[in-house]
Amino acid sequence: MTQPSCTGPRIGLGFDLHRLEEARPCRLGGITLDHPAGHSDGDAVLHAVTDALLGAAGLDDIGTLFPDTDAANKDQDSAVFIQAAIDAIQKEGYRIGNVDIVIATEGPRIAPSRPAMRERLAELLGIPTNAVNVKGKTLEGMGALAKGAGVAVQAICLLMPKR
Repeated sequence: MTQPSCTGPRIGLGFDLHRLEEARPCRLGGITLDHPAGHSDGDAVLHAVTDALLGAAGLDDIGTLFPDTDAANKDQDSAVFIQAAIDAIQKEGYRIGNVDIVIATEGPRIAPSRPAMRERLAELLGIPTNAVNVKGKTLEGMGALAKGAGVAVQAICLLMPKR
């Protein structure tokens, strides 16, 4: 028996974690921060948002579409992943309503870069800046990430049917 398709609003959750490495620049939310980074361009924010978008549309995740075992994805600009996700959700008949992002790290401070991140994310996603929220959280001294060794990002998005 065929299930009816979901035609209402849909919510997606994305998560990404990256080790921060001294030899690489740190990119978060589409901007470069003065701190080291990880695989592809290391933009855990764009990776988490990509997964949230794909998940909301019921599509494969970023690791399936852009595996880190494919040499073509090493040092790749994560904006490519975002655009692929946007194209895919539009084909499914959806548009982005909003995104909300939490960046947890003891590494780079998020607050000074928050406005630039929101603007860049809004530009990449094709939505107003006030439809993008970015929050930075410290880890209160717990675990390896708390020593500035990495960054963890959680993103949630709302997809709305195209009108």
